[in-house]
Amino acid sequence: MKQYSLTTKIIGYAGMVLVVLAIFLPIYWLVVSSISTRAELLSVPIHWVPEKPTFQQYVDILFSGSEAPRTARMFKSTLANSFIVSATVTLVGLLIGSLAGYSFGRLRFSGRKAGLMMIMATRMLPSISIVIPLYLIFGNLQLVDTKFTLIVLYLTFTLPFTIWLMASFFQSIPRELEEAARIDGCTRLGALYRVIFPLSLPGFVATGIFTFMMAWDEFFFALIFTSSYNAKTVPVAIAEFTGRHAIDYTAMTTGGVLAAIPPVILALIFQRFIIKGLTSGAVKG
Repeated sequence: MKQYSLTTKIIGYAGMVLVVLAIFLPIYWLVVSSISTRAELLSVPIHWVPEKPTFQQYVDILFSGSEAPRTARMFKSTLANSFIVSATVTLVGLLIGSLAGYSFGRLRFSGRKAGLMMIMATRMLPSISIVIPLYLIFGNLQLVDTKFTLIVLYLTFTLPFTIWLMASFFQSIPRELEEAARIDGCTRLGALYRVIFPLSLPGFVATGIFTFMMAWDEFFFALIFTSSYNAKTVPVAIAEFTGRHAIDYTAMTTGGVLAAIPPVILALIFQRFIIKGLTSGAVKG
């Protein structure tokens, strides 16, 4: 067995500590900033532990009264908008993406690989290059500033990812299982729903989590296509804590903490499925 010197071990542990600090220190500072007063947050030297922690910003956002700033009072509605849009995008994306992914991953037809690559190529198109024609289209249809518009726009970049990932998961399932179901009398759709989909559950969960996070964190389209709190999402609401003459740092960090909670909870709940899904889908198409 190869022996490592003391110096090598020290360097390895030091590197590990630096990586851990790089990952968790920004999160720690985000939480600390959300419970600090504005004066303490801007004081020098930096207070890594707040002397007078306060949860007033959380109260203003979650139990907002008439005395709270309007941006804080409307933050709950943006949370609801983000959840509705992200959940709808995830469900629709999984429904369409699983069927398309099955076609590209299991069926044999001319242009299969080229078609899959063309779908993935749409992810390489910069969003800013198509935002003007998209805005004109939805403006003429009078659909600007609606959650429906955000759902359609988010599907343009989440659906190719879903199709590509689900195709990889389906390719990892032995064809003999599907053929056995066909011999027993199942149609192709019957084998799909009775055999392929149940075996692909970890893949569905992993893909759904990643799709939800992509939709939850999207900022550019939400900023351009929304103008009222009827459709604004959390990333836009957090940005609006920046005023023309001042920045409400504590409110911004509080919104960041609240926005991070749903994806973290989903990742913790479905952690086992995510790991299993990613490893089972790691095959070459």
